[in-house]
This record gives sequence, structure tokens and C-alpha cells, in this order.
Amino acid sequence: MNDDYIRVCDVEKYYGSASNVTKAVDGVSFAVERGEFVGVMGASGSGKTTLLNMLATIDTVTAGHIYYGDTDITELSENGLSEFRKKNLGFVFQDYNLLDALTLEENIVLALTLQGKPKKEIKETCGRILKLLGIEDIRGRFPYQVSGGQKQRCACGRAIVNNPRLLLADEPTGALDSRSAQTLLETFTHLNLELSATILMVTHDAFSASYCSRILFLKDGKIFHELVRGDRSRKVFLQEILDVLSLTGGELSDAC
Repeated sequence: MNDDYIRVCDVEKYYGSASNVTKAVDGVSFAVERGEFVGVMGASGSGKTTLLNMLATIDTVTAGHIYYGDTDITELSENGLSEFRKKNLGFVFQDYNLLDALTLEENIVLALTLQGKPKKEIKETCGRILKLLGIEDIRGRFPYQVSGGQKQRCACGRAIVNNPRLLLADEPTGALDSRSAQTLLETFTHLNLELSATILMVTHDAFSASYCSRILFLKDGKIFHELVRGDRSRKVFLQEILDVLSLTGGELSDAC
């Protein structure tokens, strides 16, 4: 298997007809190593969500290839993509996507139940996830009975319960207040550092991005800049992110 966990090679995505073509992603290439926490930033229309959707197998490439290890997902059939998605990917989106008729615990264990995992394994795994995310005491509540931050942590639990190869997050803090957002980002950091979870997060928010170890900046469908945090403090890294965004028309956040 290649040392890089994920490789994106010369990927392009076009929308529209021959007379009116929009190039959403334009020749993008990058790699993500196992255990990285990578952010993708850019102004609206820069192609960041389209890129995430292709990595998530929700959308297909027009040209280029995406590899997870030795698997080229651009060559898989619909059934193959569905199976790959279930086994390898976890998703955390802005609107939670929880099932209202299920408790938080039931939302998290649903994927394990559908896979036919033994009840004992399901109980142990879910208990560990609930405790890790700090929602053990509200496991029996329904989504409408808890806060936005608690719902998002439940969504995070559902995403990681199968130990996915890659956790994909699309504006995960967009619907949260600043305190809940910070708690979720600290949870991501914990998953990344303690469980070696590989995370790719799309965000327009500089504060959220400052938790990443590396950031790719998109403009007009292309990667034009990259920042690596290294040993710098998050505060210093945040200022560097804001400096880059100020030059590109990125949507600045005042949450610092």
C-alpha cells in the first residue's frame, strides 16, 4: 500500500452543458497521510465542497483519480462505491442528519446494527464512544431534547463508530454557537491525536481551521496556497490563516 493514505491526482469537475460549462475543480492534486488533520478553505464558489463530495463518493470526478491506499474510487461501480463508503468513510455535516425517532445512542449504534455486529461488541463500542464525546449521560435522549452542540457530538460519534479510514467534515461548526464549536473542535483534536483519526474538514471559518495541522486554500477550483502549522501555537497559526484569507477574498470569521 502507498505511504499516503489518500491521493488526489489531477482531479477536475465540470458542471453544465457544452455551451455553458462551469469548472468547479481544476486540476487539483494533493495527498493526505494517515493521522493528519487537514483543512480545506476558500471563498464561496472556490470548489471546496465539490472536492469534499468527490472524496466522499457523493459526487464523481470529470477527470483525474482519487486513491484510498491502492483503491482507485473513480473506477468503482455504484455498488462498489456504496460498499466502500460504508467500510471506509465517516461523515459529519453542518445539519447533523440524525434520525429524530431514535435516541442519541440508537443513532450511533445504527451502523453497527446494520452490519450485524454482535450485541456485546455494539454495547461496548457505543459506550466507549459516548464517554469519549461526553454525551454518556444523555444517551437516552432524542435529538430534539438536546443542544446543537450535543447533536453534533452525536453525529461525530455516529461517524467514527466504525473506525473509518477517513472522517470527512463539511462546515461542522456552522450551526453551532462559539462554545459548542470549540468543544467539537477539541473533540476532533482528541480523535486525531489520541485515536490517530485521519480528518479532512471543509470550512470557511478561520477559528475552526486553526485546529488543523495543515490547510489547503482553494481559489477558482485550484489549490493556490498551503499552510502547515508545525510547532506554532494555534493563536499564531490563526493569524497566518487570516492573513492568507485577507489576500484572497476568503470569508473571514471574527470568532477568535
